[in-house]
Amino acid sequence: MRVQLAKKLRIDAAKQFVAEKLGLTVEQICDVITMTDVRMERGFGLPHVEPYADSNIGMEAKFRIAKALGIRINSVEKFKQLAGLDR
Repeated sequence: MRVQLAKKLRIDAAKQFVAEKLGLTVEQICDVITMTDVRMERGFGLPHVEPYADSNIGMEAKFRIAKALGIRINSVEKFKQLAGLDR
């Protein structure tokens, strides 16, 4: 959904964009098991983790996702601004 909005793409084009950026196929990014492994390996976090679990890496994950996909994520940009990292 994030790529659809950021790049103004339809769902199929957004899936293809993400697959290419991650070096995967569209089938792989649609597979829950494969994507769980990819998310863990690349530090993208897991959407189904308890909010206060040690494995919950919220903002870290968002920074990594933004960098890997080459997109702007509002919360990342706001964090950078407030922390003085946007210079």
